Amino acid sequence: MNGVLREFAAPFVAPGPSGVAIRTRLGQLTAADEEVLRRVGAHLGALACRDLKARCHDGLGHDAKAWAVRKRELTPLSSARWAGAITKATHEQWALARRCALAHLQSLQAGVHTLRHRLSLPVGSKGSKKAPGGYRSRREWHAKARRLQVLEDRLARERAAWQAGTVHVVRGGKRLARMRHQLPAARLTELQWRARWEAERWFLRADGESGKRYGNETIRISPDGQVSLRLPAPLSNLANAPHGRYVLTGRVRFAHRGPEWAARVAANRAIAYRIHHDTARGRWYVTASWQKPVSQPVPLAAALAHGVIGVDMNADHLAAWRLDVHGNPTGSPRRFCYDLTGTTQHRDAQLRHALTRLLNWARTCGVRAIAVEDLDFTAEKTREKHGGRKRFRQLVSGLPTGRLRARLTSMADQTGIVVVAVDPAYTSRWGAQHWQKPLTSTTRRTTRHDAAAVAIARRAQGYPIRRRTTPPRTHRSDGCGHRTVQAGPDAPGREGPRRRLPGPRTRSVPPDTERTRATRTPTTVRGVRGERERVPDSLLLTD
Repeated sequence: MNGVLREFAAPFVAPGPSGVAIRTRLGQLTAADEEVLRRVGAHLGALACRDLKARCHDGLGHDAKAWAVRKRELTPLSSARWAGAITKATHEQWALARRCALAHLQSLQAGVHTLRHRLSLPVGSKGSKKAPGGYRSRREWHAKARRLQVLEDRLARERAAWQAGTVHVVRGGKRLARMRHQLPAARLTELQWRARWEAERWFLRADGESGKRYGNETIRISPDGQVSLRLPAPLSNLANAPHGRYVLTGRVRFAHRGPEWAARVAANRAIAYRIHHDTARGRWYVTASWQKPVSQPVPLAAALAHGVIGVDMNADHLAAWRLDVHGNPTGSPRRFCYDLTGTTQHRDAQLRHALTRLLNWARTCGVRAIAVEDLDFTAEKTREKHGGRKRFRQLVSGLPTGRLRARLTSMADQTGIVVVAVDPAYTSRWGAQHWQKPLTSTTRRTTRHDAAAVAIARRAQGYPIRRRTTPPRTHRSDGCGHRTVQAGPDAPGREGPRRRLPGPRTRSVPPDTERTRATRTPTTVRGVRGERERVPDSLLLTD
């Protein structure tokens, strides 16, 4: 490979998850229960909208005093705990919008920089691997010049909004808000969209409190699954239990991590709850979440003591191959397919199912480490960098690179398997160059993705991806020519010494013939020799 290779980052063990979230259905609700949940969610959602408006108005001038003022204003209309949960959620939403604005600003800056560079080059000039060339035609150059003006104006507005602390955020989501104008394309009626919009803007979330009964004073779930919530002050007349509380008829049971949740409830440790309504299915769900201390990462040498499984992520499958402790591929490659088209829930379910099969296979093999690439396509999705390669931009944007490692780390936390992140530089190229052909046989077809999985695993183990280094030129031959002159350029072993063969070195005698002192006697009658040896007569002598 020509050029200077960049330095590779050392592989590291990905840290474990810092929190747990489990969800179950809130079933067996009566019409009165659903009406209470709707009224409480709508009331608290209106307060959350008002608080978000006040937070956006404060901008960069917000401080702890302003936060306290907002909380005191919300307390008479709800309760102290509801007000604390609303203001905290508002602050997190504003901070998320602020980070998204910064990412958008950086994307615009990268696009403007690329456009200026390509417009400064002559039309038709070729680029390099690190810098793009000029545009292909004068027409394309003119169109990109107009787009540069549009992006510069947009960049100026976003930069001014960033400096002023202005963020653009919508409770319920900007995508759902814009869907109101595209109802036929979304296959929704106005009533269906309205129900979904209102449900997304409800607020039924309560933070946990350690030491309180069952870990939460606002939304409380007992060990036997009974759900009750503290009603806001204006809706206290709907209570059916003491102290302004409403007890739901249905019971809940957490199938996933149920014993862990029950242990926290019994110990009165903090657990946060969120109640959500799915309008498409007409179901209610409750999500329980809590924080957990991040476990100390396992040393890399201990994680790789039983080998490693390298995983290469692609658009429609995960290519995996198991390597032993010496870096040698063992067995056959495995492929875990998924479909990343459709809704977000469908893509998430497909990825989760593929990772489940991967972890089950790793547990069967007795491997304690899975190596993945530390990918980040944030700077690779811009339209200005890849131009008209729309399918490639859609492919890169559809790869859940960050979500893959986060979800794999979370799912592997309970199985004793650690995730090792490696530098993704040259893994696909070197894997196809050095491992695809040697691992291909008459009964096994190795793809470049399988070879990339081998390269990823070897980098995690600290072994070089390239199989061997080319020796000096004088070491490849006898200084002037090949050692076996008769061998062709494609003959195997032409660089090594000639193989030792038994028997005489003559073409007239087969190699397997045993050497004797006398010639062999023919088996025909005519060829049988006499007993006396024939001596040729000398010349006749005359007297």
